[in-house]
Amino acid sequence: MSGKRKILSNKIYLYLTEFFAGMSVMAVELGASRLLAPYFSSSQIVWTIIIGTIMIAMALGNVWGGRAADPDRLYGRIILAAIWIALIPVIGKYVIIGISAVMIFSVNHMFLIWAAFAACMVIFVFPLFLLGTVTPSLVKFTVDDLGDSGKTVGMLNAFNTIGSIIGTFVPTFLTIPAVGTSITFLIFAGILLLLAILYFFSPYEDHGSGSARPGDGNKEQGRGRTSQGVSDENSGNGNEKTGSNDKEKGSNKGKNAAKITAGIIVFIVACFTGRSDSFAFWEKDLVFEGESVYNYLQVREDDKRTYLSTNVLFGVQSVYEKDGKLTGMYYDYAMAAPYMAGVKEKDGLDMLILGMGTGTYATQCNRFFDGIRVEGVEIDEDITRLAREYFHLSDEIPVYTYDGRAYLNAVKETYDVIMVDAYQDITIPFQMSSVEFFTMVKEHLNPGGVMVVNMNMRGQSEKQGITYALAQTISSVFPTCYQVNVRGTSNREFFASENAEILETMAKNLESEENGELLAMMQRVTENLEAYVPVRVAGKNNDGKQAAGDAADGDHSVGNGEAGKIDGVMTDDQAPVELLGMQVIDELIADEVSYYKKIYQEGGIKGLLEAFEF
Repeated sequence: MSGKRKILSNKIYLYLTEFFAGMSVMAVELGASRLLAPYFSSSQIVWTIIIGTIMIAMALGNVWGGRAADPDRLYGRIILAAIWIALIPVIGKYVIIGISAVMIFSVNHMFLIWAAFAACMVIFVFPLFLLGTVTPSLVKFTVDDLGDSGKTVGMLNAFNTIGSIIGTFVPTFLTIPAVGTSITFLIFAGILLLLAILYFFSPYEDHGSGSARPGDGNKEQGRGRTSQGVSDENSGNGNEKTGSNDKEKGSNKGKNAAKITAGIIVFIVACFTGRSDSFAFWEKDLVFEGESVYNYLQVREDDKRTYLSTNVLFGVQSVYEKDGKLTGMYYDYAMAAPYMAGVKEKDGLDMLILGMGTGTYATQCNRFFDGIRVEGVEIDEDITRLAREYFHLSDEIPVYTYDGRAYLNAVKETYDVIMVDAYQDITIPFQMSSVEFFTMVKEHLNPGGVMVVNMNMRGQSEKQGITYALAQTISSVFPTCYQVNVRGTSNREFFASENAEILETMAKNLESEENGELLAMMQRVTENLEAYVPVRVAGKNNDGKQAAGDAADGDHSVGNGEAGKIDGVMTDDQAPVELLGMQVIDELIADEVSYYKKIYQEGGIKGLLEAFEF
């Protein structure tokens, strides 16, 4: 074995190794969430997968690190981890797309879980496994005295923890918003590479023939003089060992130089090829692509429309019609709410939009209704900035950067219409899906006021999935509920009020509407609008009183009606929005790819390539 490098005698360097290893682990974890979010969302399910796979990697690394604690091997592993992390922005997106394509055709259930898990395992487990070896390896050659082992291990863990804390805040609040996810990976890969380079450039300690190691003494003292022959023999053995060590050092020097060179070359290449922040690398008509603290953001446009997407795989979140006409999307259907609230009968109507987005709904309401006062709440200020720049949101419409529920907690104002449009792909905020939240909305409505909720994942089953749970929850708060499906989409608009005569109010207000385009849309809404009657189960009512009637043996459902407890009501304590949403995602994916699955079954890969015109 070669001698010890001088830098290993510097405890500060060893603590810094631990510090930056801990920092890099957390930075990669947060980078993983941002790399996966545009494809799989940033839901609690995805976060669970990320944390779980990383913990697996770290546990395996801890086990291996104690068995392979040679310093040269440890810092060689750090170089390899740095190379891998530097390559993530170069090839990570292609790996995710490839895995997603395979999973779509091979997995029928829980696509989101399996695709995200496979992507995490392939992209992130190996480098974090390598970084997981750092702590046990450092412990093995940092402890000089068993009496100080507790102190040394404690210091190593403290530096690792402090690094992890800083590595949690720096990407979220500094590097990702400032320079993006790709460069964040490169920054921390560069730090790890620099640590390893410092180690391998450090010279070996020169123990020399006359130097004594700590604890060595003259063991022969008092035992008499040794023979000259024995001394000569020992001297010869020493020279032989010295020569062997020199050869080993020379061999290791060549290997280490190769590691450093490879690491530097790969890092430089990655810096030039991995700096792109484009997650939708196949898109050619993007006018903006970037990241905020909360979202991946993509703006594209054509001759007629401007679109905002916050997810590469799950569609469009906002649309702006350049000619000022209706969009044909859910915004148009939701415009029934002002009529239900009596917009034509009042001198002015106050509207609050929770989940303002790019302000399409606010812009349309301002354009088609007189005397309407709109204010919005949007948690992502970068989306608001894009709304002003690309979607022509008026500067006269105030938008508050706040969480929707927190905003309701903070204000006392009441409104005639409250639009809840905060549900984004599978990323549905549970705190804005519970009975407590909808009760709060009701308290902020004026008498006769209307809440309209955009439900964006309507499944095939009327008694399953997230839209069913939301409808059941809302109907436990509001006595009057109506719903309408948006043609050609998976959206459903849900209207709720304490006013039992909102349809009559709507019909009366439409009598004075002169805009033919809007009248035609409202006619479509009226023709398809359905009263929602909640499904109840036998037992106590939601108010705790015993329900009338008994269910048949083995059947706890009493169907729709007045008796029984409303089924599936979500609360702050229990709102499984991600799992409910995932059921619908599976249905939507199955429906979308059924055509291509049939082609694959009949023509294989060749048939698919022909279908995609490759």
